[in-house]
Amino acid sequence: MDKALEKFGNDIAIAFSGAEDVALIEYAHLTGRPYRVFSLDTGRLNPETYQFFDTVEKHYGIRIEYMFPDAVEVQALVRTKGLFSFYEDGHQECCRVRKVRPLRRALKGLRAWITGQRKDQSPGTRSEIPVVQVDPVFEGLDGGAGSLVKWNPVANVEGHDIWNFLHAMNVPVNSLHSKGYISIGCEPCTRSVLPGQHEREGRWWWEDAKAKECGLHKGNIKQEGGGENGKAAQSNGAATETDIFTSQNLVTLSRTGIENLAKLEDRKEPWIVVLYAPWCQFCQAMEASYDELADKLAGSGVKVGKFRADGEQKEFAQKELQLGSFPTILFFPKHSSQPIKYPTEKRDVNSLLAFVNALR
Repeated sequence: MDKALEKFGNDIAIAFSGAEDVALIEYAHLTGRPYRVFSLDTGRLNPETYQFFDTVEKHYGIRIEYMFPDAVEVQALVRTKGLFSFYEDGHQECCRVRKVRPLRRALKGLRAWITGQRKDQSPGTRSEIPVVQVDPVFEGLDGGAGSLVKWNPVANVEGHDIWNFLHAMNVPVNSLHSKGYISIGCEPCTRSVLPGQHEREGRWWWEDAKAKECGLHKGNIKQEGGGENGKAAQSNGAATETDIFTSQNLVTLSRTGIENLAKLEDRKEPWIVVLYAPWCQFCQAMEASYDELADKLAGSGVKVGKFRADGEQKEFAQKELQLGSFPTILFFPKHSSQPIKYPTEKRDVNSLLAFVNALR
């Protein structure tokens, strides 16, 4: 980790929430090198966790950079589905609003991030995590696939060794640990575990133990099947996933809508359209950039749209819309019937804008 702090300087940050993460902060503090720490405040953490954050800040003389969910998105989720919908239809939607999207914003300003993942934390999803990897889900400062390095320096360290280090260094720990909580998340989704139970059994206990990831480390969950150039793929049946690309300045196209758009030879305005699947991690990674693109182009005369092209629409999209893999981005010029396919995997907002401006 010392090499990471030296190599990336101010463009790397430690993601902080639990015991492993405070061990990383202690190590970073011991190196004497400058370091940054960020954490996700979902608004639903235990009071003990907030007290823990405050204690850590005072102990190390640092300011944790807190990332909060978008208030409008939280209000919409609660208004339409209630406060505890995750008990009925799974935690992914709530975690996406409260954790994944804020994390995506945080990582957009970094070249690398440091996590406290361990292989023995969750044999179902973390047994193969490497110490250093190119982040398979999120984008970094430069945008596009491969723009973010992910360090997991305690990947090969066992839990009891982490705790031995914490006790030896006399560092702050969350008081919930003394009450039987080992893996700690949001209050409604975390409970204490009994002696002999695995630490992750206290998280989302009502769900399949093989998929206990909130989305922050979704790349740990193996996708079924394979895609072009190793991209994540899914069977032709549409998955039950929360939809993505949610800007109010973005048009959702139906099958009829995109067929009509493709047939027009003299459009009144140009369009840029993403062909996507909400379960695709590469589509999820570009969500913030594409939503920002829609907001920047609002009122400019360029329409921004999306078309869900998995499931029963996949064959049509492959034959008629140049779909090769997800996401595929098409630009429909104003005075031409032939769409132009976005040629690169660099999907940050500036690259997308440059593509649009060059063709509009």
